[in-house]
Amino acid sequence: MCGIVGYIGNKKATPILINGLLSLEYRGYDSAGIAVLENNKIVVMKDKGRVNNLNNIDGINNLNGTIGIAHTRWATHGKPSKENSHPHLDNSNSFAVVHNGIIENYNELRNFLTEKGYTFISQTDTEVIPNLIHYYYKNGIKDENVFLRAVKSAVDDLKGSYAIEVISPLFPNRVIVVRKDSPLVIGKGENENYIASDIPAILSHTKNFYLLDDNEYAEIYTDHINFYDSSLVSHSKAVKNIEWDASAAEKDGFEDYMLKEIFEQPNSIRETIGSRLKLNELCSFDDLDLSKEYLQSINKIYIVACGTAMHAGLAGKNAIEKLCRIPVTVDIASEFRYRDPIIDDKTLCIYISQSGETADTIAALKLAKTKGAKTLAVSNVIGSSITREANYTIYTHAGPEIAVASTKAYTSQVVLLVILAIYFAEILNSTPANLLNDLKADILDLPVKIETILDQLEPIKDFAKKVYTQKDMFFLGRGTDYNVALEGSLKLKEISYIHSEAYSAGELKHGPIALIENGITVVSILTDPSLVEKSISNIQEVITRGAKTLVITNQNLTNKHFDFVINIPNTNPLISPILSVVPLQLLAYYISKNKGLDVDKPRNLAKSVTVE
Repeated sequence: MCGIVGYIGNKKATPILINGLLSLEYRGYDSAGIAVLENNKIVVMKDKGRVNNLNNIDGINNLNGTIGIAHTRWATHGKPSKENSHPHLDNSNSFAVVHNGIIENYNELRNFLTEKGYTFISQTDTEVIPNLIHYYYKNGIKDENVFLRAVKSAVDDLKGSYAIEVISPLFPNRVIVVRKDSPLVIGKGENENYIASDIPAILSHTKNFYLLDDNEYAEIYTDHINFYDSSLVSHSKAVKNIEWDASAAEKDGFEDYMLKEIFEQPNSIRETIGSRLKLNELCSFDDLDLSKEYLQSINKIYIVACGTAMHAGLAGKNAIEKLCRIPVTVDIASEFRYRDPIIDDKTLCIYISQSGETADTIAALKLAKTKGAKTLAVSNVIGSSITREANYTIYTHAGPEIAVASTKAYTSQVVLLVILAIYFAEILNSTPANLLNDLKADILDLPVKIETILDQLEPIKDFAKKVYTQKDMFFLGRGTDYNVALEGSLKLKEISYIHSEAYSAGELKHGPIALIENGITVVSILTDPSLVEKSISNIQEVITRGAKTLVITNQNLTNKHFDFVINIPNTNPLISPILSVVPLQLLAYYISKNKGLDVDKPRNLAKSVTVE
């Protein structure tokens, strides 16, 4: 959470910084600010609210400095306010800092600095950092490396997670950065360098990136960069070329990023499939070398993730258990490592994170590695933290996802997990080849089938107009349809702020039916032919109690007295979540638009959850 940008070069830094923040606003939008070196002093301009508010600050467009740092905030310590927004300065205005993450021992450090005569004007944890740097600078040996040593000494005192940028008029030719458990990349230009917490923020300037590791420092100059480990031993670092299209992070005529990304799903799924899956050929994963002996030795698989990625994991569980007959447990990352999970060298742990920077998921992965398990990361971001920690990585290749509410990342994750299940099944010979080939054919047909759903928006728009004023909604499903109900309910909560709950349809009579009253909306998913009749019986129970019903189905449901039915193409039940979720994504989107809300930046949420 929170987004950071930096620039050092020969151009005016301010427009680069502000444009970078605008592209990162999905990471935080409670406040924003910049710090620029101007006439041998630090000029800080910041304000509460959205990044665009910076353009209204007097004098901001007159700044000519060519070195600067910037931040867009998602509040953790201290309410959203101008005083709590970044950048923060030390008492002498000698060091400016922006920080993404959480400093867990900031109260202890604040007390230490207060005893040393330092004062504080914010409630943030970040403000201790520039003052610590000043403290160690003041008490350090004044040589060429005093700035870097002061930053390192301050960082050594920190407990928690951080990506930090520091500038100082005392050293007006450099920016120092360091990261731990929080993303940070450096974009390499021609006599200029860029810094950001996410690649899309600077993708229009360069496609060449240095991906910082945990506890790695960089001293960034206009024409070169020095890299250091946690002991300040210098080392070289390879640059990585990122072939994302910068225009993919623009709206391309769509009103919102979320709608654009919903419509990108046919292409993102094609990219996910890539060369991994073809008819009448074995699946291939270039980066996996899991043997038949190893897969036969596995006694269980954990799939660990948060939010939408966890819902994708539930679909992956169905596919792996059905095709490979290996027990799979799906766990919430924030709970996983606190319940002493039973893990050993016969456990395969799969971790899913769109950004690859989800703090809870990374921590769970590290725990599994200490217990001898093999770890496999599923991510959309090349070189992200989770991909560097895991033994193996497979990428969704869905392209940049900007809207906070995930759509195309989810469907690409489900596709990739099902292909992985087929890959395992082929190695294990656990499912007949003809059944796998039929499933492959259905996967290859997914993009065209999604396009047919996207061509039929009017029924979804009409239903959204009828229900957007409601305060509560319910989602029902059985089997894999229940997993989709969970995701549909989450999407609605995220962007419309309507309270919604998802229930397994068979559980309805065991308590939740007490909540059904006249006029309330119940959305049901019916795609598994083996469960349709039982699910219809559950829906009839809410109809008799006055509920308004919307059914998403690929079955022939004539004369069932539902209020609204949205038909989707038929497919294998293992991949039906990829089709049935699309109308639910659109329903949440149009309900939010009818309410006049900011679809891409829902309140209190950030795209990358980089703190626990």
